[in-house]
Amino acid sequence: MSEWMPLDARTGNEVILVTGISGSGKSVALHALEDAGYFCVDNLPPELLREFIRLEHERFTHRVAAAVDVRTAASLPYLVPLIGELRREGVRIRSIFLDASNDALMRRYSETRRPHPLSTSADGGGAVPALIEAIEQERTLMAELREVSTVMDTSQLRPALLRTWVRSLVGAREATLTLVFESFAYKHGVPLDADYVFDMRALPNPFYVRELRPLTGQDAPVAAYLDAQPEATEMLGQIHAFLQRWLPAFQDNERSYLTVALGCTGGQHRSVYSALWLARQFEDRHATLVRHRELDAR
Repeated sequence: MSEWMPLDARTGNEVILVTGISGSGKSVALHALEDAGYFCVDNLPPELLREFIRLEHERFTHRVAAAVDVRTAASLPYLVPLIGELRREGVRIRSIFLDASNDALMRRYSETRRPHPLSTSADGGGAVPALIEAIEQERTLMAELREVSTVMDTSQLRPALLRTWVRSLVGAREATLTLVFESFAYKHGVPLDADYVFDMRALPNPFYVRELRPLTGQDAPVAAYLDAQPEATEMLGQIHAFLQRWLPAFQDNERSYLTVALGCTGGQHRSVYSALWLARQFEDRHATLVRHRELDAR
């Protein structure tokens, strides 16, 4: 490794690290960033990250992205401290960690027939772990990096939707905490990227009102119906107060993103309405993003 030198805090570099579990969509995310104007490098060894940023700054490339993952497993322990150093030097660096459920990963590997990076021992000999064992081993190796990253659950995302979500994520500014409100259906599982999960199934369900059934929480008649329910007003008011109370602690901890997931049975009415309602309460003071996992996937 070359001699350590701090980067000039005035460089203005914007650096995106794309990382996560193998098979979760890192290549798709990297291509999305490339299309958005970032200079991208795949499988960058962490030891070269500082030099990569410096070189691209000298070339007047201020938006760069690099994929770093378990393919350089031996170097991963250096990455989290390096991210902290770069941030203290003024580099705007963000890490996006893509994750997916074991079932989704197993299915993708079965469809592509590609080997897992940890499925072959480094010396070419010894026992080769089964796929599920390799995935769990990778989760252990990547756990520390996951803790300092913005997590995105790709288990049920098509590539086109993942590209859209990545572009919206990097489009949000880091000057303040960005709140992500995500609606979902419990029947399809809780999002892995959620920091907080709230269950909206206790609220009256518009699905059982014939004229509201084909609509969604984005439609005015559904919103009017739920606005009139005292339970909805009370529950959302309590969630709003809870978030207001604890958001300063997340900001003090230098968190850039906080994902609040709101679920109902089908991800169509109550959760969608709730995500939109909460986003409106915070949009004047925080950058906000709204995702509807089930609706966006249609």
